Amino acid sequence: MSQPEILVLYYSSAGATKNLARLIAEGIESVPGVSARLRTVPEVSAVCEATAAAVPNDGAPYAEYSDLQECIGLALGSPTRFGNMAAPMKYFWDGSSSEWLNGALIGKPACVFTSTGSNHGGQESTLLTMMVPLLHHGMLIMGIPYSEPDLMSTKTGGSPYGATHSALGDIRAPISPEEQRLAKAQGKRLAETALKLLQKK
Repeated sequence: MSQPEILVLYYSSAGATKNLARLIAEGIESVPGVSARLRTVPEVSAVCEATAAAVPNDGAPYAEYSDLQECIGLALGSPTRFGNMAAPMKYFWDGSSSEWLNGALIGKPACVFTSTGSNHGGQESTLLTMMVPLLHHGMLIMGIPYSEPDLMSTKTGGSPYGATHSALGDIRAPISPEEQRLAKAQGKRLAETALKLLQKK
């Protein structure tokens, strides 16, 4: 039997959110007995006839709603769009009524992560608003505790609400060492909690 998986679901336009997703997946897989399932979502278009390719050109495969059913936990990531998640990720969650009706995510742990172009680009509001659909699905929301010293020393991203990256005006800015450690710590904490909850069932 394959080991349980935690879904790392993200949308990324410039690459920073994808890089955070990979770091969170690394943190998840540092915990024995659990794997990370990386998935993304396609772009949306104002042109009704426009369709995305069935498979992305690079990166993770597109998510299916069955991924929500099969995971034991979820890490959800999106870049900031005016203090909220990006439209492609919102579109995905707007289509999850069946999973809400059958309680696919009730009682599963979740965390959120984001990236912005600046330190004051809406990181925390994006994290908080991404939690809202997860709460409607009955998920257990997890942040990053201040026992992680990088929360106090970071000069770029990082929040008790979730892992973040701040590009400081340069979309090519690398993920800082503090941001990397916080993302891995978040993934590890999510995995440890998901396994504990699974063992109690």
